Amino acid sequence: MEKKILLTNCPDEKGLISKITNICYKHQLNIIHNNEFVDNSSQQFYMRTELEGIFNDHTLNIDLEQALPKGSQSQLISSGRKRVVIMVTKEAHCLGDILMKAFDGSLDIEIAAVIGNYDTLTELTEKFSIPFHTVSHQELTRDQHEQQVMEIIDSYQPDYIVLAKYMRILNPGFVEHYQHKIINIHHSFLPAFIGAKPYQQAFERGVKIIGATAHFVTNNLDEGPIIRQQVIPVDHNFNAEDMAKSGKDVEKSVLSKALSLVVEDRVFVYANRTVIL
Repeated sequence: MEKKILLTNCPDEKGLISKITNICYKHQLNIIHNNEFVDNSSQQFYMRTELEGIFNDHTLNIDLEQALPKGSQSQLISSGRKRVVIMVTKEAHCLGDILMKAFDGSLDIEIAAVIGNYDTLTELTEKFSIPFHTVSHQELTRDQHEQQVMEIIDSYQPDYIVLAKYMRILNPGFVEHYQHKIINIHHSFLPAFIGAKPYQQAFERGVKIIGATAHFVTNNLDEGPIIRQQVIPVDHNFNAEDMAKSGKDVEKSVLSKALSLVVEDRVFVYANRTVIL
């Protein structure tokens, strides 16, 4: 028996749940778990269905296409482990957290490789028997650097790319090549304090909470669809350095939780928002 996940996203209308589940029954598929949501502001319907059985993807997709309203999107995904490539610069906390959680099984991913624009995190990565590729940006144009990085990424054919404190802005061509496949951690509770030095910005503003945001990367800096956010309290005793130290724990927690949601196929992207089921 095989397990797959059916993701449905379509204009809302009456009877959608019944239509989808009846098609699953027709194909003799067992529904293990089902979640649905209707966004009333956009009249959009979302459903995530975990299925078990013997699949004929072609006929199932034809039946769904015929039953669902115009403009519908349905995707049948094998529920196996997802493959990721991680990109880093020099900071170790987010990478270390993902490596450890993949090692102990709390993150169900295969880390194919880590790519850094410095070699600082080579030793950490190789402790987990994962290849580390250094692609220095210092003697290359931005286009040349990203072309080399893309060649390495594509050689591993990952499902997702994780920016674990990768501190370079990506060109539009790079982002478009991996649309909705790049997950970033931003060390701020977006949309506040976009860009560089968010903890210094937060300190100067006298904030009472700091946080982190995991989001899909788009060509609008730090404005991609948000996957996960978290905050912790701070007060007047915290300077910018204290905030940055406290923020590291939030950053690694938010990134690993967001990655878990994505690889479990729980995240729908619609316009510049996400629905998580």
